[in-house]
Amino acid sequence: MNSFSVWHLVILVYVFGIVVPCWRIASKAGYPGALALLALVPVLNVILLWLFAFLEWPVERTRS
Repeated sequence: MNSFSVWHLVILVYVFGIVVPCWRIASKAGYPGALALLALVPVLNVILLWLFAFLEWPVERTRS
């Protein structure tokens, strides 16, 4: 187990390409950043996108 395989690279690209941007979006929207970990779960990632798209963000509530 001392070699770095292609699967390790795929997992790293997925985590840094999907989870990190979702974490930043959730933080800027006023949600906890850890909510972005739902992007790793196959069905919950679609639900997460729908929540971000159609719910009112906590940041928008404080501006009003």
